[in-house]
Amino acid sequence: MKLPILRAEHVDVLKSPKVSPAIAAAWLEAFLRDEFIVRRGISRAVVGLSGGVDSAVTAYLCAHTLGAENVYAFRMPYKTSSPSSLKDAQLVVDALGIHERTIEITAAVDGYLANESDADPRRRGNVMARIRTMVLFDQSAKLNALPVGTGNKTERMLGYFTWHADDAPPVNPIGDLFKSQVWELARYLGVPKAIIEKPPTADLVAEQTDEGDLGITYAKADAILAQLLRGYSDEQLIEQGFLADEVYLIRSRVDGTHWKRHLPTTALLSDTAINEFYLRPVDF
Repeated sequence: MKLPILRAEHVDVLKSPKVSPAIAAAWLEAFLRDEFIVRRGISRAVVGLSGGVDSAVTAYLCAHTLGAENVYAFRMPYKTSSPSSLKDAQLVVDALGIHERTIEITAAVDGYLANESDADPRRRGNVMARIRTMVLFDQSAKLNALPVGTGNKTERMLGYFTWHADDAPPVNPIGDLFKSQVWELARYLGVPKAIIEKPPTADLVAEQTDEGDLGITYAKADAILAQLLRGYSDEQLIEQGFLADEVYLIRSRVDGTHWKRHLPTTALLSDTAINEFYLRPVDF
């Protein structure tokens, strides 16, 4: 069925989607309580605290749900990381009263890359991201805790994350929130203003920013994604008023990174293949 065109006089589709922060916060805290306490019987959370808004919001949600005494934040800088990121992460620690530890990943990363002198920035960034994830999973085993994901919906839809790293934690409270919605929730939760207003960055390479890497602002990306996910074609999006090159950019990133949003593809040899046929009722 062809969807009707939503023109500007009907709704301002050119703006990023909104969310009710009070309802979202209550729902996400209930989600965390169910995933931790009810389903797994675990009361402690491990969060990688980068100094950015996504991990800050995740830490706030975990602290409100499980209690600050049960949240363990880890700062994992590389030698090129910005010192301001450590300071911003500390703002969250101080505001919430959660546990904090800083674990340098420079030696681990450089130990591997010493034998890979031809590694480009992309490969180096992937190594850093995966080392950080390894730290979180190891610390969760040590603390009898659960690692919590901090990737937002925009990054996940655009494939802007390292596979088997950023998206590896088994629980993610903000994975269905666009970046613009995460900012709304951050303001509601009282995340420090300095964190909300800073340019988003993975902080793997000096002077790197998310929007610079993506080639589009989060606000524009979210507005396009919201309509794209409703089923509108590129032509319909352009007719709504979106710029053609930005629509094609978002569409190509979504289509080209579809594989990153799924478990590894399994060759089917039976009718009991895990995650293909072998599903419990709760998996449907």
